[in-house]
Amino acid sequence: MTSFVLSLAMLTAMALIAGAIFLLRRGQRKQPVLMLILAAVMIGNVVIWSIPTEGGNALVDQAEFPTD
Repeated sequence: MTSFVLSLAMLTAMALIAGAIFLLRRGQRKQPVLMLILAAVMIGNVVIWSIPTEGGNALVDQAEFPTD
């Protein structure tokens, strides 16, 4: 489930980047910049959750999620 969420976050970030480029070409400034900032934050979160720790496990592997 967590790999699905991380994959969805990356796909969303790519869509945000593509949409920002499209809007920048149409002459808008404020909204595309905010979209690029959001994409950078999402990519940063995925990187933080997926890089290995000192023990060799990623944070996503160590997290305990409810099974309900």
